[in-house]
Amino acid sequence: MLTSITESIFCCLMGKTTSMVLPVESSDGKPSDGFEFVEVKPGRVLRVRHILPERPAATEAQPEAGGGGVHCKRKITVYRNGQLVIENLGDVLHSEILQCQNGDVEQCSTVEVELSDYTTAPSSPDPKPAPPLPASDQQKPAPPPRRRRRRPMRTVMIDTERCISSCKGTHADVALFFIHGVGGSLDIWGSQLDFFSRLGYEVIAPDLAGHGASTAPQIAAAYTFYALTEDLRAIFKRYARKRNILIGHSYGVSFCTFLAHEYPEQVHKVVMINGGGPTALEPSLCSIFQLPSCVLHCLSPCLAWSFLKAGFARQGAKEKQLLKEGNAFNVSPFVLRAMMSGQYWPEGDEVYHAELTVPILLVHGMYDKFVPIDEDQRMAEILLFAFLKVIEEGSHMVMMECPETVNTLLHEFFLWEPDNCKKDTVTTVTADEVAAVQTLAVSAGTPKVNKPLNK
Repeated sequence: MLTSITESIFCCLMGKTTSMVLPVESSDGKPSDGFEFVEVKPGRVLRVRHILPERPAATEAQPEAGGGGVHCKRKITVYRNGQLVIENLGDVLHSEILQCQNGDVEQCSTVEVELSDYTTAPSSPDPKPAPPLPASDQQKPAPPPRRRRRRPMRTVMIDTERCISSCKGTHADVALFFIHGVGGSLDIWGSQLDFFSRLGYEVIAPDLAGHGASTAPQIAAAYTFYALTEDLRAIFKRYARKRNILIGHSYGVSFCTFLAHEYPEQVHKVVMINGGGPTALEPSLCSIFQLPSCVLHCLSPCLAWSFLKAGFARQGAKEKQLLKEGNAFNVSPFVLRAMMSGQYWPEGDEVYHAELTVPILLVHGMYDKFVPIDEDQRMAEILLFAFLKVIEEGSHMVMMECPETVNTLLHEFFLWEPDNCKKDTVTTVTADEVAAVQTLAVSAGTPKVNKPLNK
């Protein structure tokens, strides 16, 4: 870590930049360690760990496991005062109305807040009737006062049939995509990549631009949300199978949401780990990451320590080693500043998330200091198909702190079928409830899980 910081400061003073990416021509063919270098755009190369396990020829011809058909029907109405009303009309959930007040939207004094839409309202009776006017002064009776109609700004109707089945690792049409967040790399998924690849799943994990061993363009526009989504769109289209599961962490959750929204027929399930609430992204103008890159260079040791303290429930030697092995927070200050400043995604509001019809598992670390738990609870309320699991021993980097627990929850969700389509309540998962994962063997099938997804 200190070496990389020293090199970054030196490069800043000398006006040069470094890139950890290896030459593209050196990655011809499929390397034995599963790493590839994919050129998503001219001069824009991303490192991808792609593990395609060997499967017996007979298993590919097996019929896929049966699943349940789900009728998703809901009506989403947005009003001018920022109120969001969601009506679930299908048989996925019991009919309910979720009223959401967005405090960031400026209130409009010309619109009523009541749910009832009255076109007329009777006037209150007078204690004494007014004396009749002369015939010459009589006019047509005044109409009763009218209350303003509560007009929605936008109404979204969702009516779709979705077939959800379990995902067996031995099927050749299943692919798992792991997407990291700001300052991370694909190495933070080391435990998950090894676990699921040994179970027979095809796993794909890219390094975002400027992270890990991917190229680091020295232009801020390369790190905006839309630029990164185009990179991931190219990766998804290259490796996608018939059924795809997206797993995102922190900022990576937003990319998973985008892909699930863009490719609803190909995305089978989504896992969101400490992703936060369903709000549109907008960079903060008062953030420390708005400081010049040269200042961030000097603050790199403090930022690294702050990330360790806030990202892990404990800050011992084990956590420091995990941070080092995961190659997390090992990015240049320029990339870090550009990533934080480029988080502009106005479309990703509550309505955007409410339109998702894919089953979603929310995983939250109890001690996460970056993402409060109420944000993930809000996400669970907005999403149509959501299961929120809280791991009380974990923090923001819960997949590195509690790999066995996370792997078990994810695998259980992959194998889940919608026999019971009722929303699950918030569940806290402890170390006592989830035993150590059994010794893996691809031929042995799936490991046991001690806690059912649906009670």
